[in-house]
Amino acid sequence: MKVLGVVGARPNFMKMAPIVRAAAAGGLSLELCHTGQHYDDNMSKVFFEDLELPRPDVYLGVGSGSHAAQTAVIMTP
Repeated sequence: MKVLGVVGARPNFMKMAPIVRAAAAGGLSLELCHTGQHYDDNMSKVFFEDLELPRPDVYLGVGSGSHAAQTAVIMTP
């Protein structure tokens, strides 16, 4: 079974860190998707480093904008 974890905003990173560690300890295949909501290194890279999260498997590059604009970017192939 594959599991996809999606992170984008600070609370998502905080909640995902223990899930990623538990998945790795249990041998579960977990892929990580970063929406890119926080695209600046100060707001994104630091979360991956400090929380020891692996590099994301998928990066959507959403960036800033209204909720509608961000959702549209996520849903566009």
